[in-house]
Amino acid sequence: MKEVLTIQVGDNESAKYWLSVLNELKNRGVRDILILCADGLIGLKEAISAVFPNTEYQRCIVHQVRN
Repeated sequence: MKEVLTIQVGDNESAKYWLSVLNELKNRGVRDILILCADGLIGLKEAISAVFPNTEYQRCIVHQVRN
């Protein structure tokens, strides 16, 4: 079973944008994220740590292989 927590459309994909998305999720009641798998966007790891400090960041294997 999966749940969609949010669907967002932004002007660009930046760490600042993702920081606002993560803060919104926290404000809506998300208490913790165990693992977040994403591409290597610069600053994303720091944005995650700022909002959910115990979240483990994992670089997406598809992005690793492709690069």
